[in-house]
Amino acid sequence: MNARLIRLVIAEDQAMLRDAFASLLGFEPDLEIVASVGDGDSALEAVRTHHPDILLTDIEMPGQSGIDISIALRAEKSPTHVMIVTTFGRAGYLKRALNAGVRGYLLKDAPVGQLADAIRKVAAGGRAITREIAETVWEAAPDPLNERDRAILRLAEAGRSNREIAEALNLSPGTVRNYFSEAVQKLGARNRMEAGRIARQNGWL
Repeated sequence: MNARLIRLVIAEDQAMLRDAFASLLGFEPDLEIVASVGDGDSALEAVRTHHPDILLTDIEMPGQSGIDISIALRAEKSPTHVMIVTTFGRAGYLKRALNAGVRGYLLKDAPVGQLADAIRKVAAGGRAITREIAETVWEAAPDPLNERDRAILRLAEAGRSNREIAEALNLSPGTVRNYFSEAVQKLGARNRMEAGRIARQNGWL
C-alpha cells in the first residue's frame, strides 16, 4: 500500500518562483500540490477550501502576510501546519513566526531536497528551522511593537498620509498621530520613517 501523500498549498507572490516550487516539489513522490496562489488572502482561502497538511508560504505578500495567516489558522484550530520560505533571515521575523504558530522556517536559497525533507518533518509533527537563523534568536532584541504599531508603520511605509491611515484603520487623525508618537518612542527613532526602517531591519515589521 502506498504511503499517504502530503498535501501542500503554495503561496508566493513571485510567479516564477511559485511555479519553480510547484514543479520541483511535484517531482517528490510523496508530495501533492493541491493549490498554488499569489497572495495572502488567496492562501487563506485555499487552505480553508483544500485542508492541506502544509501551507508553504512567504512572509511578505500582497494582502495578509504568512505570519498573519498562521495567526488566523491557529485561531480557527486548523490542522494545517504553516511553513515559511523567505529571503528574510532576521531573528525578529523568526521569533514573530514562532509566536504565531509557524512550524517551519527556511530560506529561499535552501536546496529543494532540504525543503522536501523539512516538509516531511513538519507533516510528521516536528519543526524545521534553518539552523543559522535559529542560533541568532537567543541574542535578538525583544520586539517592542504591538500589532497596532505594525499596522500604522506599514501604512506609513507605503506612503499613506495620516488621514488615509486614519480612514484605513477607522481612527481619528489625532489618534493616529498619538500612535505614531508611541511607536517612534518605543524604537528610539527620530521620526516615523526612521521608526519604520528600524522595525524593518530587525524583522519587527
